[in-house]
Amino acid sequence: MSDPSVKPDTAVIIPAKDEADRIGATVTAALTIPGVDLVVVVDDGSNDATGRAAKAAGARVVRHSRNRGKAAAMESGAEAVRLLDEAEARHLLFLDADLAGTARAAAPLIEPVRSGSADMTIARFATRVKLGGHGLVVRLAREGIRRASGFEAGQPLNGQRCLTRTAFEAARPLAHGFGVETGLTIDLVRRGFRVVEVDVDMSHRATGTDWHAQIHRARQFRDVALALAAREQLVADVRGVVRGAR
Repeated sequence: MSDPSVKPDTAVIIPAKDEADRIGATVTAALTIPGVDLVVVVDDGSNDATGRAAKAAGARVVRHSRNRGKAAAMESGAEAVRLLDEAEARHLLFLDADLAGTARAAAPLIEPVRSGSADMTIARFATRVKLGGHGLVVRLAREGIRRASGFEAGQPLNGQRCLTRTAFEAARPLAHGFGVETGLTIDLVRRGFRVVEVDVDMSHRATGTDWHAQIHRARQFRDVALALAAREQLVADVRGVVRGAR
């Protein structure tokens, strides 16, 4: 840790697939965040040296033999942290693998959770990188979260989040794949947990415009739509039970 005066209380979890070129810098930067004494990288079926690079940089590495998706990687990472926790559960700080050196700027996400003023924080990047997409997935997630929970999310798909172990367990099972952020926000707000967005000076690699990027966005759209549909169905089921009990 860069500041030994801060009590170690936070673990960083980084889901990663084929990020050998950036994961080392991301891990190195994450280890400088005050209060972070553990970085767990979940190598989600990578075909490159992601796991080796993460371990060389100082991370504990959990490997999936095949790609299982972001939500599964987050759950695996959280379980690894739980097994390493001692008397007190660590807070969980989730970061993307491609943040590189900007990962060190995640410190403000921890403070509201550490002080007890928030149960989950969501990063709001102060500097927005122009993405190759048309914002359809972001608009879907933002409107879906607002309709389902009343929460107004500025950057609903941002994967940089810090939360208490209690909040994380309350949100399980996580929504599948790329729907995880949308589902996580809705589920915690509905359960009365305090969720806030925090401005941070971070950035990651922008999604391009080639066909690989288009497929990625299509999968994002599908997973977000499925997460929203599942939660709308749950509301409909509850309403049906309430009407039947009258």
